[in-house]
Formats: sequence, C-alpha cells, structure tokens
Amino acid sequence: MYIQVSDDFKKKSKSAVLAITVFIVVYILMFLLTIALAVGCIIGGIWLIAVKPMFLTLMLGAGLAGTGGFVFFFIIKFLFKKHINDRSYLTEIKRSDEPELFRMIDEIVKEAETDFPKKVYLSYDVNASVFYDSSFWSMFYPIKKNLTIGLGLINTSTKQELKAVLAHEFGHFSQRSMKVGSYVYNVNQIIFNLVNDDESYRNSISQWASWSGYFSIFAALALFITGKIQWVLTKMYSFVNIRHMALSREMEFHADEVAANIAGSLSLEESLLRMELANNSYQNVINFYESRFSKNEASQNIYKEQFFVMNFLAQQSELDTKYDLPNVKLSESGLFNKSKLTIENQWASHPSNEDRIARLRKLNIIKDSENESAKTLFRDFEKTEEKLTVKLFSKVKYQKEKTNLDFETFASEFEKQHIKDSFDKIFNSYYDNKNPDFSVQENVAAKDLSFEQLFSKEKVEMVYTLIALENDKKTIGAIIRKEIILKTFDYDGKKYNIKEAGKLVPEISNSISEVKDQIHQNDSDIYTYFLRLSNELNKKDEFENIYRRFSTYDSEYEDRFKPYTDIIAATAFLNTKTPFEQISRNVKSLKPHEERLKSEIVSYLDDPKMIDDLEEQTIKDLKYYIEKDLIYFNNNQYLETNLQLLMTAINILPYFLHKKYFLLKKELLAMMKDLESGMDVSEITLAEKLVNTDGKETGTAANEVTV
Repeated sequence: MYIQVSDDFKKKSKSAVLAITVFIVVYILMFLLTIALAVGCIIGGIWLIAVKPMFLTLMLGAGLAGTGGFVFFFIIKFLFKKHINDRSYLTEIKRSDEPELFRMIDEIVKEAETDFPKKVYLSYDVNASVFYDSSFWSMFYPIKKNLTIGLGLINTSTKQELKAVLAHEFGHFSQRSMKVGSYVYNVNQIIFNLVNDDESYRNSISQWASWSGYFSIFAALALFITGKIQWVLTKMYSFVNIRHMALSREMEFHADEVAANIAGSLSLEESLLRMELANNSYQNVINFYESRFSKNEASQNIYKEQFFVMNFLAQQSELDTKYDLPNVKLSESGLFNKSKLTIENQWASHPSNEDRIARLRKLNIIKDSENESAKTLFRDFEKTEEKLTVKLFSKVKYQKEKTNLDFETFASEFEKQHIKDSFDKIFNSYYDNKNPDFSVQENVAAKDLSFEQLFSKEKVEMVYTLIALENDKKTIGAIIRKEIILKTFDYDGKKYNIKEAGKLVPEISNSISEVKDQIHQNDSDIYTYFLRLSNELNKKDEFENIYRRFSTYDSEYEDRFKPYTDIIAATAFLNTKTPFEQISRNVKSLKPHEERLKSEIVSYLDDPKMIDDLEEQTIKDLKYYIEKDLIYFNNNQYLETNLQLLMTAINILPYFLHKKYFLLKKELLAMMKDLESGMDVSEITLAEKLVNTDGKETGTAANEVTV
C-alpha cells in the first residue's frame, strides 16, 4: 500500500530536516571547540607539571586536564546512552496464546506492508502503542518494533475498531516517507539527553571533586562551561522540537489515512470518540479502589467493572448504544466547549480529535466490518482480565490480607458513591460548574416561569459560554503579555496577529458582561420560581432556611479559608534551612494560628457527614491533635511525628471546607428537586439515611433516591 503524503506533510518534513541540519552544524562547531578545549587543557596540564614538578602543580595540572576531559565527555555522552523502555507493567503474549489476535495483526501487517512486531504485549490501560529500545545508533540500522495493546481498549472496542487503532500504530512505520519522522524523533532524543539527562554526568563530576579541594575548583569550572553549552542546546531543542511536533501532527493524519484504508474511516472515528469515555471509566474504577486501599479491598476483575462504569456513565449522559457499546457523537464529545479561540498548539504531538475526524470524514473510506466485541479475539478473555487485575493489584502494599470485592458489590457501591458525589440530572448540568447566585432578589414581575425553560439547553449553554469567554480573555491577556509566544491566532473565525490582540479584550469583556446579565436574570427567575413553588407547597420557610444557610456559608468561605493560608505561610520555614534560634521563635509564633485551625476543624469533626469518607486513623489523629498541645522542636531537633500530625490537620481543612460547601449545595438542589416533583422531603431524607447508613437499598423509598 502506498499513500501519497500531503503538501503539509512535505512542507513540515522539509522544515524538520532544515532544523536538524542547523542543529548538526551547531553541534559540529561545539564539538570542534570542545576538542580544542580538551586538547588545550591536557597539554596545559602536562606543561604545568613538567615546568615545575611538585604536589601543587600536579594537582592543578590534573584538574585542568580533567576539566577538558569532562567537557568533551559531556558533548559525546549521548553516544553511550541507550533508552530502555520499562516493561514491568507489560504482559507478553505469543501466537500460541491468542492465535485469533495474531491473525488480525498478520492482516494489518500485510495490508500496511510493514514488518510483524518483534513482541506483542498487553498493558493495563486504554491505549495502543508501538515502541522500541533506542540509542544514537538506531538511526543507522533497522530496529524491530514491539506492539503494546491495552486491555482497557480491547474491552471497550469492536473487532473493527481495534483493527483500525492497531493499523494506525503500524501506519507510522509502514510508509517510506514516514522514516524522516523516526529520524527527527531520534535527533530530538539526542538533544533532550544532552540538555536534561545529565544526572550521572553530574554525579561523576561530584565524585571527582570530592577527591580533592583542588579538583572541586576545576569541577565548578567544568560545570560552568557545560552550563553554557546546555544553554545553546536548550535554544536548539526548542527550535527543533517545535518543528518535530508539527511534523508529528502530520504523521498522525497520515497514520489515520493508513488505518482508514485498512479498516475504514468510520471504525476509527467511533473508536476515537469513545476512547475518552472508556479511559475515564477505567480511571474511575482505579480511583474507587485507591480510596479503599486502607480497607484492604481489591478487585476481582477491573475490566468487567470498567465496562459497567462506561455503560453507567453513558446512561447518565443519555448516550445511544451501537454494537452493545456507547456511541459517542462528535457533538456530544465537545458539548461544553464554547471557546471561540483557536490556537495551533505548537507543542502538541497529536492533532485534536475534531481535526482528525474531519479528515476521516473527508476520506470516507468504507470497508466490510466485523462488529463483534474485540474480546472474542481471545480464547478466554475473562481469564486474561483476571490475570492482569491480579498483577495490577500485586503492586499495592496492603496492611492486612486483602479482600476482593465481587462484581455486584462493586456495582452497588460505585453507583451509590456516584449519586452521592454528583448533582441530580434534573438540572441538566446547569449547576455542575456554577453555584447559585445569592445576590438575586425575587422578580415580582416574572410570569409564566417553567422549570424546563429555566434549565433548558440554551440556559445551560450560557453558563459554559461564560466560562469559555473568561478563559479566552485570560489566554489573550497572556498572549499580549507574551507569556504565550505565537505569531497569529483565530478568534470567532477571524485571524488576528499579536498587535491586534489588544482590540479583542474590550469586545470579549462586553460579551462577558452581557452573558453575566443573562445568567443573573435567569438565576433571579430560578429563585423566584422556587420561592413561589415552596409557598404553594407550604414549604417556604424550609426552602428559605436551606437557601440562607448555604448563602451564609458562601459569604464566609474566604474567611474560613484564611486560617489555612495563614498557617501555610507560618510553616513555610519548615521547608528551608533555618537557624535553631529562629526555628524556636517560628514554632512559638504558630500557636495563635493553630488555635484558629483547631477551632475550624472541631466544628467539622462533630458532623458525621463530614467525616464519613475519612479513614478511622485520620479521625483519631485529628482528635489527638486538637486535644494536645504538641511540641514540634526540642533539643535542636524537629519532632517528626508531631509535625506529621500538624500537616494532617493543615491539609484536612481545605477538604472540610470544600465538602461542606458541596453538601450545602447538594442540600439546596435536593430541596429544589423535591419541590419541583412535589415529593415529601421528609420521605426523601429518610430514604437517603437508609441508603447511607445501611449501605442497602430498602423498599420504595430507596428506589426513589436512586432514580
């Protein structure tokens, strides 16, 4: 298969090759200078010893020669560096293990006209990649690549989608024109190694300097010279890397075209759109178990749970299904992105999904597809899932013997936790990224208000439009201040240069004011609507009390946060080298800050809802800290155990503040939901208590909570 590269690919290839040529010229000049310096230092050292042989001249001569040698070694150290990829998280599979999967890879390799991978591995995540161990010499002889396939990807793909993703990976190496990209990558790695990967080099110099005080002087000189060389190379790295990234984006488009020719445009598009949901689902399961390590709980099959979470989240978002998998549409993947600002990210190695899908749709290559689950490519996929789950959790150090949660327990616990940590769908995401506006008053002139109108798609879009406008304003401000370096950018379909950026700020500010006014008006109508509704249902006092309680906490939030910022500033000395006398004075000055901190924490510890997610030991530590007057510094030594208790108390305060705010917001929204549905609030509260305390759903009331 031969696919003609685009004009953009050719243009960016030439730019990348030119950048490499410039680097080579600069490197050769520095190489010749370091040779001259090394030879000069060695000859100078020998001459110094020969002129007047004695201990002083011997040390100075050896130091001078060593300086030249170390500077020369710095410029050539990449020749001896080999990048070995970590394989500890990978599980190798062979053709005899999974013949159907290998048969698919055979088909891809044949159609792409490339080599079969050296080895095939399974990884834990939602991804696929091709990798190889590389060194400087990799540019001069061929290296067989290894293929990695994430089990989280197989678990959430059809056969055809998996084929498309794997074809994309091989597409990077299948075309003769793509070899320039591989060459650019290796040169980029060389520069990175010279600029950043110098720990072993510095350790060698430090060891040499430790031999003698004389050598330490020359070690400092060597580091000074190599520092100047690194400064030049840093500039070269930016120069080459920007062009490398631009070429990488074109390589992605090219690999997509290879994949489309092998597996069809639609299969790759649908996989790209679902991948974010699949990855989020996998991370949700990982986060679920991370919060339960202290309870010594583990998973029996993390991929069965990933599949459940993916479909649960898809159902919550009301996504369609196709081939028993969530079918994410392009309009749904960018639903809340209302930014009008378009900047080509010079440092991104991948184009956006929107750009990739636009090109795939333009190609519109149709292929016969196998839409069974990719899991059917395995002899016993469930056994493979369980094997990798055991391997993943073997890295966790449990305090006691671990307990594996069965699937039903996980599903129940995850669903309850999700409901507990999120706002009801009835509000259509209006409050997901905004809070109620407590400055509003009842709009007595408002008539014919309806819940559907107040939380319509158009009203929700206003919220996300405001977020986008405010972010755009910040970004353009950064462009004006030259914190973001670029020549041009697009805003609302029009191209601007840097000099014109300032003209946009007043325009965006006006748009922000207009949208804020519209949202404020809607918030006023929302308040009016629920005030009237609560009055009709004889619950006005209850609604106003909940509203007032949240409003008061909102107004006090910054003051409640101040003890945290004050004590963070007061304990900053713990991270710096400080004289003993000053430490004693600093510790003494902590007491007033601690009193305010303890006062805040006590108020939260008395509330069971605030501590229900905390570990038992953390609660004990906090109570011990509050009850005791701890000493942190004694006999010119820090008391680490007491300091750890102090840090636990300091870091818990933002958690309490945020959680209290969330619970008050959830309480208000729950009241609003109940008023809208006309349900008895006391019954709902009782149902929530039954679910939260017993951990079991009980009768009709429990079902009402989970609707």
